[in-house]
Amino acid sequence: MSHTTTAPEGTTPDSTGRSDRRIWRKLLSNRNVQSLALVPVIIIALIVGTVISPAFMTPVNLFSNILAFSAALGVLVIAESIILIGGYFDLSLESTVGFSVVLLMFLSTSPDTGKPGAGLPLWLSLLIAVAVVILVGLFNGVVVSVLNLNAFIVTLAMLILLQGLTLGISNGQTYVQIPEFILYLGSGDVFGVPIQAVVFVVSFAIAALFMKYVPTGRAIYALGGSKMAARAAGIKVTRLSIGLFIFGSLMAMFAGLLLVGQVASVPSNLGNGMIFTVFAAAVLGGIDLNGGRGSVVGAALGVLLLAIIQNILTLSQVPSFWINAAYGGIIVIALLIGRLSPLRGRGASS
Repeated sequence: MSHTTTAPEGTTPDSTGRSDRRIWRKLLSNRNVQSLALVPVIIIALIVGTVISPAFMTPVNLFSNILAFSAALGVLVIAESIILIGGYFDLSLESTVGFSVVLLMFLSTSPDTGKPGAGLPLWLSLLIAVAVVILVGLFNGVVVSVLNLNAFIVTLAMLILLQGLTLGISNGQTYVQIPEFILYLGSGDVFGVPIQAVVFVVSFAIAALFMKYVPTGRAIYALGGSKMAARAAGIKVTRLSIGLFIFGSLMAMFAGLLLVGQVASVPSNLGNGMIFTVFAAAVLGGIDLNGGRGSVVGAALGVLLLAIIQNILTLSQVPSFWINAAYGGIIVIALLIGRLSPLRGRGASS
């Protein structure tokens, strides 16, 4: 006895099978699937945190200690992830975080306070600081894209230069008289939700939509995939490359303002060491260090996972130096998974 399967009208069994296979291949190769790869890991981490401490799943801990305190890191991860997708590095973002805010405080602080300062109006100080930060990104972009120098070396040199300028401007002192609008970024709320938690979610949502639907976002993927192909497709490679570095510098300044809002002071070492955590989150979220592949959504999940792990270790009273060791181990594991995973290996930027 034979059994027959009736195909839908207008199709044949073979065409139906081919159509199903095409659908599954599209789903498996889709960047959205890859970007959600950390979701099961995050769920496991949430369960572990709940078991370890009853305070873990409280709204205060989730919104104030995890989401809100990840806002500055998240903004910096957005910047670095988009630069990486475009095929470049920018190590100087770490120093720009501290330099931009220290410069703002120096310009707006009166010398009568006993701190180094120029005593300029706050609005003028903010404009000058933004202009200088744009010049930092412009310099990086021109040297890398026009002079074709190695982005890693150029931005490493800029990192060291900005660290020295930060210490020189502030004379190694800590500013504590913070403008109200910066303090609001650290203490304000929107309908009871900390404003930095809102910034975290909204920033990643805007970045993800930009990279997926805006032509410039698609051009950044093309740039990271192949500069020659991008140029042949009519993309203004040099202009876009310079724009990436300027964007990164401005986002680093925003991250610095968020960070100052959290700690309510501006130490001369603000932002030091952040770049390692930034790369950990980006790599963990599936951002390809070779450019052209990765997802901002995946990077957001990478930030969340690192924040959850840090929160669990903190609640468990684990010394802070073990947290850094954990981040290093996470980077190594993420790199190995990215190399061995066939799903990531075939994923495109679509």
